[in-house]
Amino acid sequence: MSDRPDMVIRGGTVVDGSGAPAFEADIAIADGRITAVGAVAAVGLEEIDARGRLVTPGFVDVHTHYDAQATWASEMTPSSCNGVTTVLMGNCGVGFAPVRPDHHDMLISLMEGVEDIPEVVMREGLPWTWASFPDYLDTLSARQYDVDVATQVPHAALRVFVMGERGAEREEATAEDRAAMAALAAEGIHAGAFGFSTSRLLQHRTAEGEPIPSYGAAEAELGEIADAVGAVGRGWLQVVGDYGDAIDQEFGLLKRLAKRSGRPITLTLLQKNSFPEQWRDLLARIAEANAEGLKITGQVRGRPTSTLLGFELSENPFLGCPSWQALAPLPIDARVERLRDPAVRARLLAEPAGTSAQIKRLRDWERIFPFGDPPQYEPDPSASIAAEARRRGVDPAELAYDLMLANDGRTMLYHPMTNYAGGDMAPVYEMLGHPNTLIGLGDGGAHVGIMCDATDMAHALTHWTRDRARGPKRPLPDMVRRLTSANAEAIGLTDRGRIAPGLRADLNVIDYEALELRLPAVQYDLPANGKRIVQRSKGIDATLLAGVPVWRNGEATGALPGRLIRSGG
Repeated sequence: MSDRPDMVIRGGTVVDGSGAPAFEADIAIADGRITAVGAVAAVGLEEIDARGRLVTPGFVDVHTHYDAQATWASEMTPSSCNGVTTVLMGNCGVGFAPVRPDHHDMLISLMEGVEDIPEVVMREGLPWTWASFPDYLDTLSARQYDVDVATQVPHAALRVFVMGERGAEREEATAEDRAAMAALAAEGIHAGAFGFSTSRLLQHRTAEGEPIPSYGAAEAELGEIADAVGAVGRGWLQVVGDYGDAIDQEFGLLKRLAKRSGRPITLTLLQKNSFPEQWRDLLARIAEANAEGLKITGQVRGRPTSTLLGFELSENPFLGCPSWQALAPLPIDARVERLRDPAVRARLLAEPAGTSAQIKRLRDWERIFPFGDPPQYEPDPSASIAAEARRRGVDPAELAYDLMLANDGRTMLYHPMTNYAGGDMAPVYEMLGHPNTLIGLGDGGAHVGIMCDATDMAHALTHWTRDRARGPKRPLPDMVRRLTSANAEAIGLTDRGRIAPGLRADLNVIDYEALELRLPAVQYDLPANGKRIVQRSKGIDATLLAGVPVWRNGEATGALPGRLIRSGG
């Protein structure tokens, strides 16, 4: 047997994920693990010349929704093609296990409504080879991936499994219901889940417009589940919720859950336009809770939550116009041909767009922007559709129409929804510097027709350390730490996230100066020819998973060393 390393990465600038300064070194890899970092004399069976390149750990994304995609696909794009090597799914209380055979439609409706995955895609793609949560994990463990996948137990699925229609209609759980849900949550953690997730966000609704089953769940219910997770002794509680005027009540609940369970809690933290300063209040409360000995983190996004608008996408500013209804079912090329007709254009521009909150959002011209190439996620307000329309002396709707019609109707407009109340990302800069925050919320696998924020991790690396022009930057070593070891450690993974002997060889080789995101594009590659927005980057020379190159220069190698990973070993 050869004692040569399987792989040697030569002469790279290593940013090791610890937060320490970069240094030049070779990295030797054997049997999927790093065996040496320094000067490596041995010649590898395969070598990568990393001179002039950064070498970082693979990114660890703790907030994805690949619960469905992982049952039919092996490539977890768009995360894997952008440097991510480990994904945690099952967030926001939605997922597909446990499930009874007559409840499949309920869970599909939940995922369609909350995470914008089309019903027809899930109906054709999901194999439903499971009933219990351990069964679901067994289905995943039989598959191969280009990342490692990890899961959480979703609250909404528990409620529907235990309570049926009563759970879906958000009736209060009985003592028997609470005990059953707690036992199932513990069963899921024992089987390998990395936590329990729930949503208390009114915005999260089923496809029929009803609040998610977990919305408004009583403290008694959440407390018993938290106790059960605590008794297992591993896993966190992931929560997305509304605060608003109820911040004392809601945050008090989270603190009590953390105290009684002894488990970490992670909550979604964003700047909302309706409460533009509340994120500061939440951060202060999180810091106070940690000072008291609790472990609470805020999950933040490295850029705004952004929807993309276009004639090929699920949303555009003319969605509420009567004439749009005849265009929407057409294939994109036929739709664009009709949209080029001056009479159709005049009719859509003249018709009322509607008065719903959604339509008002789609015509928020002061906060909708041309996207640019490469995409610009922190545009100046002077570049908005409204501002440019004023300069041209035209109606904003007219300008938006013509911009979206360019590039054969494939051009997208950018609409930052959170973290942009002041017209820049100053709040994100502060969030990223807080000791009790984690980078997450990319939502890979979800919102497939309106956004692609799963690329936030690759974007954060360049925007916050190299490109930002509208404010201060962040140190490169600390940003790498946040994308790698900070997230790995937060969910209990100690075998990855840093570059050191003995750890997994999950690595990125990056041309730092060339790294940038490409424009998003629509692909029709989901089951039932469903469409999704996919965004790739250029400048990542190689992504290695367990020492095996899975992506090289933006192309999949076909290697699939990724597997389901289970908590507890």
